[in-house]
Amino acid sequence: MLNVEEALRYLGVRGPVPDGLRGQAEDVAAQLTARITPKFVYRVFPLLREGERLSLSGTGIVLPGRTAGTLLAQCDQAVLLACTLGSGFDAMLRAEQARDMARAVLLDACGSAWVESGCDAAEAQLQRRLPGRYRTDRFSPGYGDLPLQVQPQVCAALDAGRRLGLSVTESLLLNPAKSVTAVIGLSDTPQRARIRGCAYCSMRESCTLRKGGNHCGS
Repeated sequence: MLNVEEALRYLGVRGPVPDGLRGQAEDVAAQLTARITPKFVYRVFPLLREGERLSLSGTGIVLPGRTAGTLLAQCDQAVLLACTLGSGFDAMLRAEQARDMARAVLLDACGSAWVESGCDAAEAQLQRRLPGRYRTDRFSPGYGDLPLQVQPQVCAALDAGRRLGLSVTESLLLNPAKSVTAVIGLSDTPQRARIRGCAYCSMRESCTLRKGGNHCGS
């Protein structure tokens, strides 16, 4: 389910939400969810350790930095995940921008919330398939100190180009625009939530709250 409250936070709305704005957001969200369904793919890999060096078996992917080291400290496997709204959302957004820019802004925020809901759905499926395994917070290339340079390797390991139509630009961003890749650790012991703040958020670069010097409190 698309979280309209989350979409409104992406817009920078704080405090009471005017009824008119909420109604518009709910209308846009309903239109979006009726037309676009998030698609995702994930794979589970053994996590290899050589001293402080972490890598994913069979992929050539090394996960450098303190972010991965901290989150995966108690894990023996890691999940690579990709989720996207696809090119259909990009076309939908362009059409809305040509008709009604204010509504397009709402659609863009709802799209961000919808792709995150897709990631949540992937995690829920993962939990059903791997009962008894505990997950870390998901974290993405470019957040914390995990470099964006691993983005192409993540997509290649998931065959995300063929399976989701996902590609990586020269600037290491994902295309289609409403797409997310992430890493999730798996452990036999419960994992406490560690990720807080803008450094780890998938909306970090486009968040209007952050640009205004605020945050959503997550």
